[in-house]
Order: sequence, then structure tokens, then C-alpha cells
Amino acid sequence: MSFSYFKKCLLKHLEIGTRQKTICIWYLIFLMVSTRKHTFQEAARFSGLHKSQFSRLLKNHSGLAVYNLTQLSKTQAKQFGGCIQALNVGALPWKIMILIDSTIHSRSTLHTDNAKRFNHGKGFVIGHQWTNIVLFIYDTLIPLPPIPFHSKRYCKKNGLVYRTENASVINYIQQLDLEQYVGPHNPHHVLVLADSGYDDKKIQNAIALKKWAYVIALKKTRGVRPEKAHATTPLSRGWSQVESFFKNHRSVKWVTVRVPSSDPNKRRMEFRIRQIIAYLRYVGKVQLVCSEFKKRPKGRRKYLACNDLKAQPRQILIAYRLRWKIEIFHKEVKMFMGFQEVAAKNFESVLAHVHWVYCAYMLINALPRPGHIHKNSLAEKQQYVRAIVDGKEKARIIQLLTQFKGIDRYKSELRTALNTL
Repeated sequence: MSFSYFKKCLLKHLEIGTRQKTICIWYLIFLMVSTRKHTFQEAARFSGLHKSQFSRLLKNHSGLAVYNLTQLSKTQAKQFGGCIQALNVGALPWKIMILIDSTIHSRSTLHTDNAKRFNHGKGFVIGHQWTNIVLFIYDTLIPLPPIPFHSKRYCKKNGLVYRTENASVINYIQQLDLEQYVGPHNPHHVLVLADSGYDDKKIQNAIALKKWAYVIALKKTRGVRPEKAHATTPLSRGWSQVESFFKNHRSVKWVTVRVPSSDPNKRRMEFRIRQIIAYLRYVGKVQLVCSEFKKRPKGRRKYLACNDLKAQPRQILIAYRLRWKIEIFHKEVKMFMGFQEVAAKNFESVLAHVHWVYCAYMLINALPRPGHIHKNSLAEKQQYVRAIVDGKEKARIIQLLTQFKGIDRYKSELRTALNTL
């Protein structure tokens, strides 16, 4: 693939004005290639443009990045819109999955615009938090526009309404029109996956109002009670923590299930599960599944809640394991796409950078290439893009040598380059 054709392929998927076209394309290509640092200075060295142009792009045109990410997400999702009913997703009854998880764009100081201290599992981290909502359809991950967390100081300074992360997720779910992405579909084919950080009655009720199914990990202290006691016991009594609930129902035996491994070359994994239909406090009737890895029976147990009462326990476990796809997405954009390497003080620049990173992620996965590039790793796709960019200079030299007195002109160009060293 030639470099000029490569740029045309990118522009075909984007809606960019004439003035920003060159700088946007170069910034996206820069994010798509493998480099040691994704900074403005490196982008300027890579493209031959001045680094101030990239700074202005992020600071003054954040809306352009948000708009293009929204359109790219809709375009990719609509590819499956006409065949959603015919999609074969193996043993699962759901065809469209919405994965929810947050990640931290770490910064070195609190003086950066909108930076905050977050407790993210392994101690406090300073930076910006992004709650990512991604679609997973037929083994394809499509990131939607993420939810930025705004600190109270930033909201007061910019006249915004402060919301907690869970409140922002609820608002996002209520306003998400999935038909704009995948077209007409059966809402019962949609499944929301989230970890215990989103074990919130308001989130679960917001999903249920959409008529979507969910599989959400529960906190050990979440209140549940058995189905038999619900009809005769007042709402204020009879609730117990989910961990104690399973300990008190030892009559429900463990069942061994085998689920596919994330690595196709490895054997299937064995889990032990227990399943009980019960009531989740402030939510309603759900399936509760307690699971543990069979090789580590004394390890950490997972307590899952699913509001689809027709789903099999094995299906619930397989579906929840697909939530790991969003963790891989976070790892790839941080390791390969320069997600957290922008050092801008202005939060609008950080916002634009994150959206352009997600655009680059989708474009590199949609890149046409012989040899089934979609089955390759992200690192291999970046090497392919690097080869296209490197081929640009080779093509220019070949074209120069075929011109009248091309050899003399090329020699003169080499002398000039050597004299400047």
C-alpha cells in the first residue's frame, strides 16, 4: 500500500475541515506507528511540521476529536447492524455486549488542570480518570466516547454540574441510543458487563429500564435474600450479605464447568460455581452465581448477579470473563498508542488527545491489508503502518531517479544534507 493511498483510506473515515486536514492526519499516523515517546516534539520530528501546530490542534479543536470518535464508533458498529440477528456468538444468548470500566491517565502533579487523587486498587494515583464504555460485537471492540471525571474545583471553575463516576455512568446509560450504532435490534440481545466498582442499585435499575441484561460482580456486603422469604418478609428485614448468604445455603452444591481460555492454544479452564435465584436489595429477582477457579479453591471468589433468569450459570460465567477485553483495550492504548504520554496542562488538550488515541485505535484495526491483518496483534499492525510510512521516502527517491537528470539532482540533495550535519 502506498503512503498516498493510505492517507486516502484514513480520510475516508474522517470528517475534517480543509485547514485541519494535514495536521490531523499526521497526528493520527504518528499515534498509529510504534515510537518510544508520543510527545509533540516527537510528532514534529516524525512529520516535519512544527510542534506548535499539534499543540494548537489539541487545545483549540477538542470538539473535532469528540465528533470524529462518535462518527467512527457509529460507522464501525453499523457494519454489524444488518446481520445482528444472524450473528453466532457461540453458547451465549446475547449478541451485543457493553463493557464498562475506568482507567487512570496518570500525571505527576496536582497542579495540572482537573488532576485529582484516585484510589485505584494499588494505592493513590494522581491524574485524570476516564470511564470507558465499549461495544463488543462479534469479537470486535468498538470504543464509544469516554466519560471524563471532572473534579469539584474544575466544575466550579468552568460552570459544570459535579457528578460522581456512578452518577455519570447512569446518565450515560439513560442517554445512550444504541439504535444509532447498531440499528434496529432486540434489547434482550444486549448485555452489560461491569466489575464490582459498579455494583450500584441505580446503575442496575437504569440497565433494567432499557430492557437490557446485565452481569455485574457484587461486593461481598451487598444485601440479598432468598426467593421464598421475599413473599412473606417485610422489605426492611431478612437481608443478608451475599458472602454470608452462600455460606448459609450449603445445600446448593458446587458444580464444575469448563470455559474456553482467552488463549486458543491453551486448554479450557475449570471453575466451580454455585447458583441461586434470589432477590437483590432495591433491584429485584436475579440469578446469583458464586464462582472460583478450580486450581485455586481457596482463592478469591466472585459473586455475580444476572437479571436474565433464562441464562445458564455457565453462560453467565463465560460472559463475565469477556469483560477482560476492556482491560486488554486499556493495556494496548497505554503501551502502543500513547494514551497517557501527553503532558499538556490544559484539560481540553488532554481530552482531545484521548479521543484521537481512540480514533487511531479503531482506524488501525479497520486498516485493509492482505493476510488478515485483523487477526494480527496491535504491535504487528503498527509495524505494517511503519513500513507504509518508510516506503514514502523510497517511492520519492525512485520517482526522482526516473526524472530527467534525476541522478544529478539526487546527488545534489545528498550533498546538501551532508553539509548541514
